[in-house]
Amino acid sequence: MFEIDPADYKTALDSAKASVANSEANLLQKRQDLDRETDLFQRRVNSKQEFQNAQNAFASAEAELNAARANLQQSELNLSYTKVYAPVDGYLTNVNTSPGAYVHTGDQLLALVDSSSFWIAAYFKETQLLSIKPARTVRMTLMGHHDEPFEGKVDSVAWGIFVQDGSGGTSTGLLAAVTQTVDWVRLPQRFPVRIQITGKPPIPLRIGQTVTVAVLPNSSPIPEKISKQP
Repeated sequence: MFEIDPADYKTALDSAKASVANSEANLLQKRQDLDRETDLFQRRVNSKQEFQNAQNAFASAEAELNAARANLQQSELNLSYTKVYAPVDGYLTNVNTSPGAYVHTGDQLLALVDSSSFWIAAYFKETQLLSIKPARTVRMTLMGHHDEPFEGKVDSVAWGIFVQDGSGGTSTGLLAAVTQTVDWVRLPQRFPVRIQITGKPPIPLRIGQTVTVAVLPNSSPIPEKISKQP
């Protein structure tokens, strides 16, 4: 989708590679020193302390090499993050940046709409929920395309909504907040019904489109096209 300027990350990667090469050379030297001290210790030429010092120096060099390799791996990973790929097929929208712009960590640049994740959220009165069951056939039409219906099926019915008077707690981010159409009249609450699309819509779907939904008995056929009366 886009690429972050990789110059700083490439420099860090080069530095990490040099650090690994230096640590490998140091480890080789400490290995040679340990071999020499081992031979001298076995022939009782050097003391045990000198032999142990050589062992400790080799272990320290080995640890430094492991740390340098881990830093190299992290630098390679950071460089790979400069190229941002879309995790799914879809559409880019709400792009708020341009080439060369400076972006702070956490800034939102764009939105990726997954083209395979579209679903319909229909709102039905609580008095209608008894007739709405999962897997029931649904006929839908888009605004402006009322003569081109497409089908779907009921996926699930919400088990709760956010109560506007506050009696249901403050978890408005976890429960759907459905606004009453008339504030001063006590109307049946409306609950979200999630509908899976099984047919082909007449036009590509967009988030926020208005859809008319009719839940049908499973025995009812879905007409392919509704003819306009002359």
